[in-house]
Amino acid sequence: MNPVRLTGRAVIGLTRATGRVAIFAAQGLARVGRHPRELARQIVQIGWLSLPVVGLTALFTGAALALQIHSGGERFQASDVVPAIVAIGMARELGPVLGGLMVAARVASAIAAELGTMRVTEQIDALVTLSTDPVGWLVSPRLWAALLCLPVLIGVGDIIGIMGGWLIGVQALGFNSTIYLSNSWAYLESWDVVSGLLKGVVFGLIVALSGCWFGMTAAGGAAGVGRATTNAVVAASVGILAANFALTGLFF
Repeated sequence: MNPVRLTGRAVIGLTRATGRVAIFAAQGLARVGRHPRELARQIVQIGWLSLPVVGLTALFTGAALALQIHSGGERFQASDVVPAIVAIGMARELGPVLGGLMVAARVASAIAAELGTMRVTEQIDALVTLSTDPVGWLVSPRLWAALLCLPVLIGVGDIIGIMGGWLIGVQALGFNSTIYLSNSWAYLESWDVVSGLLKGVVFGLIVALSGCWFGMTAAGGAAGVGRATTNAVVAASVGILAANFALTGLFF
């Protein structure tokens, strides 16, 4: 029960775990291009099939943000800033973070469940027996698909979110359509959009890496697959929020 020993053990364990995950990620990223058909399939699974949930999330978020900013701005006679704040808020923060969290909920859980089931049913061991690299076949396409797709999803989500704010602004808040759109683009700088897309690259890596790591290390039958799925979603969500804070401090 020596506190120094317990602290040292925890630090060493954390360092070892971080090193194992980093090596795992490097191995997966290094095997790019070995299975282009599997990469294309994962782009459809991770990118295209995630578009509805990301789009709906962005639409309702942009609409709710416009209502909240208009309500708060009226207290200070500043309701005219609704278009600018909706556009900047969606591009910088809400679009990347909420899009990443929605993809984490859908994709990280699916990857962990699929790979975890393959692990506990010894399908991955069978791949090794057949001289097939499981990291190159299972991990690398998922990592690269998430890296490529999430910035695109975030970009589409930004547009849909801004349009959601525009729809509420014009239909419910009395804004002129042309003035609303012109104010949105006038105050939106290119770095606002680029920084959000760069966050998407990092978030995509976090989502796919969480799902692949916990799926590939699953053990203990059906219960182990359930734990891996839960841990993957939790790790991806917390990782996205932590990375967003770090990248926001770095970019701005």
